[in-house]
Amino acid sequence: MAEQRKGKPQAPRKPRPATPSAGARKAPATRPAAGEVTFDAADAEYQSLIPPRRGLAEVLAPVAGFGVTFSSMFKPIVTEQYPFEKVPTKPRYHGRHQLNRYPDGLEKCIGCELCAWACPADAIYVEGASNTPDAQFSPGERYGRVYQINYLRCIFCGLCIEACPTRALTMTNDYELAGPTRAGMIYEKSDLLAPMGEGMLASPHPMVPGTTDTEYYRGDVLGPVADQIAWVRENRPDDPTLAGADRAAASRTAGGTAR
Repeated sequence: MAEQRKGKPQAPRKPRPATPSAGARKAPATRPAAGEVTFDAADAEYQSLIPPRRGLAEVLAPVAGFGVTFSSMFKPIVTEQYPFEKVPTKPRYHGRHQLNRYPDGLEKCIGCELCAWACPADAIYVEGASNTPDAQFSPGERYGRVYQINYLRCIFCGLCIEACPTRALTMTNDYELAGPTRAGMIYEKSDLLAPMGEGMLASPHPMVPGTTDTEYYRGDVLGPVADQIAWVRENRPDDPTLAGADRAAASRTAGGTAR
């Protein structure tokens, strides 16, 4: 008789549950529904539509992709000779900004700062101020006293143009904005303000008598009138825009236009 082992009797082992085979764990393949087109079927149908290459086309097929390259090699080279030859930009090109004026010379900017709020690059800084009888820069109550655009930040997206309620800010076709210093890339109001047009009277000066800012927004004001010219002549007798304003007012009066 074999000698029995000393110690505690061992507990009987529990039977191990049967594990499913590898094939059983896989999900059954789903068949395409009726009318459904699989990728393989669509690819095969597309390949069947391509006509097979035969003869010379089959021989040249590996180098057919270089056709565009070879055809461009024999074309004349066109190089823009910038800055000696400047190609005109498109009419709606987004270039340097400009602060516009009304026909009588008053500024369109009212200092509302909506352009600064709309700028995604935080490139615009505006400080508004109140107009006074002795310093009327724009129609209404407010004008832009300080206006700065940092062209190191500006991305020329045009969102500031869309936000302007008086069309005071537009974008020109000027794209030459490089400078030697970083401070010089911050354009001030004097750099952005539109030049005086023919017949305009330099601000500040009073509004056209009997008008409000609404008439200016509607385009009813066509130029300076005699009262505005007289005010500037009294306060700034050496203003160089007086002569052109006199001629413009005289021509409108002769044509029967009061404003």
